[in-house]
Amino acid sequence: MRVRTVPQRGLTLEYMMWLFTRLSGLALIGLALFGIGMAFYYGARNQVDMITAFRWTFFPNHYHIEASAETIVDFDRWTTDLWQIMQLLILFFGVTHGINGLRVVGEDYIGGPLKRLFWRSFIFMAWIFVLIVAVYVAIKA
Repeated sequence: MRVRTVPQRGLTLEYMMWLFTRLSGLALIGLALFGIGMAFYYGARNQVDMITAFRWTFFPNHYHIEASAETIVDFDRWTTDLWQIMQLLILFFGVTHGINGLRVVGEDYIGGPLKRLFWRSFIFMAWIFVLIVAVYVAIKA
């Protein structure tokens, strides 16, 4: 049987990431509600089907609305900086939330300080890579 050490008190990385996971989950829910509310405000309830409106909520990209062939929509109000900032916030919170969850699950099964250091380094590099690719796709799409 292995002796488990008591975690440090105060602001540790583990506590900060635990707190971030809870707050980012709430932020994602808030951004989704804001997105669907603004989509309905902009006329999505009359101009697009419900699937397109939900797709817009979670990945606000004006090409999703443009791809809806059965409607004619004024694209100027859908392509503002607000939607790009919202899209980047959803990407940042979603990717970071998911990568932190992967880190926690991985650390449950990895023993030894050298293996954990390797795992944390790998997860950090994966986070940077996925975030850069996601931002590139969001900006260029």
